[in-house]
Amino acid sequence: MTKQEKIQEIEDLTTEISSVKNLYLTDIAGLDAVQTTALRRACFNANIKLSVVKNTLLAKAMDASEKDFGELQSVLKGNTSLMFSEAGNSPAKLIKDFRKKSDKPLLKGAYIEESIYIGDDQIDFLESIKSKDELIGEVITILQSPSKNVILALQSGVSNISGILKTLSER
Repeated sequence: MTKQEKIQEIEDLTTEISSVKNLYLTDIAGLDAVQTTALRRACFNANIKLSVVKNTLLAKAMDASEKDFGELQSVLKGNTSLMFSEAGNSPAKLIKDFRKKSDKPLLKGAYIEESIYIGDDQIDFLESIKSKDELIGEVITILQSPSKNVILALQSGVSNISGILKTLSER
């Protein structure tokens, strides 16, 4: 790779990591070709972008970025692949699901909405993070609950009153 190609790669990586809200750093070393293809297909189907990067170029891109990646640069050892997604929990779910068949990918670290998570032991917590759409759905359900209860109470009250009136009219 020439110096100009490296500079261009750093600029591209800087632009990419600056524009995303959720970034996972993983280790997929040791996967064979079939497993790697399956992982890439699963990422594509889950709307997750997967790319393998050089640690030195990624470190320089992180430094050039306006975001604060903090301790995330300390995990840039060995092989590193990036997972970009719109939802903060979808890469964690994909990793957990993929591990049912293989022991990889391993989570090195994650940058989720300006929060940093280091280590593979964070995967369960990251999986439990709710996406924006899930949170909106829960709020709507909570807001609808009281009105549904009032409507159900009114409907049951009407049937009780009509039942009483019907019984009284038959006597």
